[in-house]
Amino acid sequence: MIIDKEACSGCGKCVPYCPMQAITWHKKEKGKKPYSEIDREKCVECFVCYRAKVCPKDAIKEEKLAWPRILRRAFSDPLYVHEGTDVPGRGTEEMKTNDVTGRFQDGFIGLGMEFGRPGTGTYFRDAEKAIKKLVPLGVSLEPLNPLTQLISNPQTGELKKEVLNERVLSAIVEFTIPLEKAQQVFQAIKEVAQEIDTVFSLDLISKVSPQGEIPLLKEIEKAGLFRSANGKVNVGLGRPLFKA
Repeated sequence: MIIDKEACSGCGKCVPYCPMQAITWHKKEKGKKPYSEIDREKCVECFVCYRAKVCPKDAIKEEKLAWPRILRRAFSDPLYVHEGTDVPGRGTEEMKTNDVTGRFQDGFIGLGMEFGRPGTGTYFRDAEKAIKKLVPLGVSLEPLNPLTQLISNPQTGELKKEVLNERVLSAIVEFTIPLEKAQQVFQAIKEVAQEIDTVFSLDLISKVSPQGEIPLLKEIEKAGLFRSANGKVNVGLGRPLFKA
């Protein structure tokens, strides 16, 4: 996004609409009128300021984004359809509808590492650190995830070099592991947490056993991880149902 300085009236109404605090208001100085300006490094192309239509002069302009900057919008604008997935957003179409996708089978767990948040953001280089730490452990990365599609070397988990310094609102590393590898993977994630320069949350997904137990809960407790109470339970209402 850019702001046309000539058209901008300097009202500053757009400033609070940016979730990344990328818009700066410059006050009136001698011989110069006030104006607002977008910091292109901080901007993640989420289009919040543009769609808010708060500018009385229509000074906020959409740019034609080239590769790799277009990735900022693909991972930050929830209405933008990602070319590699044909769905909007930064992850798969839906991790949680296991009754539809059949991603997570008995004896396996699904994990999602959500890097960044509005106000913080993340660089792809942070996500790469996690992927490079996890790949040697034999995790199964979600192929339909747009971040997985940016990997240049599947053996090492390296991303395409030109994307590493692109900043986005958030990005998700999605993968599946056998339950018996849980402690090994949890330890690797703890190590990554000390190496990255942003926040992340850990999503854990597993099937409920026929006996009503959730084996994953014991692994979480064993690893000493804090489990938030805002979990979700899929009750099997999705259609069409997955058939093995």
